[in-house]
Amino acid sequence: MVESVLAFIRAHEAWGAPIVFVLSFGESLAFISLLLPATVILWGVGALIGASGLDFWPLWLAAAIGAALGDWFSYWLGYHYHREIAGLWPLSRHPDLIPRAHRLFEKWGAPGVFIGRFFGPLRAVVPLAAGAAQMSRWPFQAANWASAFVWATTTLGPGAFGVSWLKDWIG
Repeated sequence: MVESVLAFIRAHEAWGAPIVFVLSFGESLAFISLLLPATVILWGVGALIGASGLDFWPLWLAAAIGAALGDWFSYWLGYHYHREIAGLWPLSRHPDLIPRAHRLFEKWGAPGVFIGRFFGPLRAVVPLAAGAAQMSRWPFQAANWASAFVWATTTLGPGAFGVSWLKDWIG
């Protein structure tokens, strides 16, 4: 699957940003992220940028916006359906998770949301838990959007700039 997506982006550069947006959105979306190997594909997209000269900025922007909107939607689900969501897997298997999340967000607030984006399994659960814990919207969104742009840089940047640097160094 990874190779197919990368080959498609290489052949159809115009589809690169929409594909990166969908992958980032899915990577940040509660429950869906458990089924989608988006991070590995996005690392490959970063390397593809560096190897083939694709434009970094549109793909970076698509990754950041997709990630932020995925978290926003997960937060919204948790905020509006916190009682129902607590009964769904994987939250139903951990009934203490929502009360613990509430304490976490009371203690750490927005920095907890920011840091949560950078830990794979937590990436899609933190926004859902923040919403379910009724965390204030504006601090959540500030941390969400700021972390999305940093995450997009750390996800695409090493491949994009590392491969480009390596090509220049070798040759």
